[in-house]
Amino acid sequence: MKILVTGGAGFVGARLARQLLKQGRLDGRSISQLSIADMFPPPADLSADPRVRVHTGALLQQSELFASGFDAVFHLASAVSGECELDFELGLRSNLDSTRILLEGLRRAGNTARLVFASSVAVFGPDAANPLPDLVGDNTLPSPQTSYGTHKLMCEYLIADYTRKGFIDGRSARLMTVAVRPGKPNGAASSFFSGIIREPLAGVETSCPVSPDVRHPVSSPANTVQGLLTVFEASRETMGGRLALNLPGLNVRVGDMLQALEDVAGPEVRQRVRFERDERIAGIVANWPRGSTADRALALGLRPDASFKAIIEQYIEDCRQPGCPADALRGLNS
Repeated sequence: MKILVTGGAGFVGARLARQLLKQGRLDGRSISQLSIADMFPPPADLSADPRVRVHTGALLQQSELFASGFDAVFHLASAVSGECELDFELGLRSNLDSTRILLEGLRRAGNTARLVFASSVAVFGPDAANPLPDLVGDNTLPSPQTSYGTHKLMCEYLIADYTRKGFIDGRSARLMTVAVRPGKPNGAASSFFSGIIREPLAGVETSCPVSPDVRHPVSSPANTVQGLLTVFEASRETMGGRLALNLPGLNVRVGDMLQALEDVAGPEVRQRVRFERDERIAGIVANWPRGSTADRALALGLRPDASFKAIIEQYIEDCRQPGCPADALRGLNS
């Protein structure tokens, strides 16, 4: 089986690639080749695997790669929410135009590749004609209030139509905010959900730009990757249709996240987080869902994380593995 992961150099994409290589099989078939397409080279351990092919550069320039024939595609590459709000053209190129190039390449290949698209809970938002419910479900009408969410929704519909026409076998999974992400903050408006845990554990003071009462659905990296793999392997019948489904999320308050941090790491670590409102970030987050349900994903056997405490513990365990920066847990160990 030949697999393509776009965005495979990123955090979730690299974790997905590692899991695929570790298990060696997907949907009952042996993995012979895994291509990673991204703007940046992937981590060294992925590049070193003889099954991996690295394709570095803008996706808009990789149409021939996409048309070369893949059995499986995981499409994770995108510009993130904050970037799309600050640079409208960048968002269009990175999210909408690149997805169209990918889909056209797969259509040219002619082998009806199975594709999983990483969509987002950001497709949901409040509108005067469509009030946002407390919990958004698979059947909630999307009305995104950011460019990023709009791009994701447009790609969902493109993938559904390419599937209807028989060009691909496409599935769109709406990811909840993934936390805790390692490394430096990125341009996503949701970056602080990881930052208020990651930085204190590293011994660094940080700020939270929203109120402790803000609620939002989150998912651990491991649970997110498992969701993508399960959606890929599900039959069309068990998927229950062509339209996007929500992956399970843990519905949690920011204040509860910080309490979980204190429970795991102690009050000294928790005190490294101060509340400092950022109107731009707070304005974006105010238009996001406060919680979600995932009935179709639950029917596939997927479940949300047990607790935010468990998510923090997973991050700490990841940071203790070889290759993790030595100072990632400096604040916990001090």
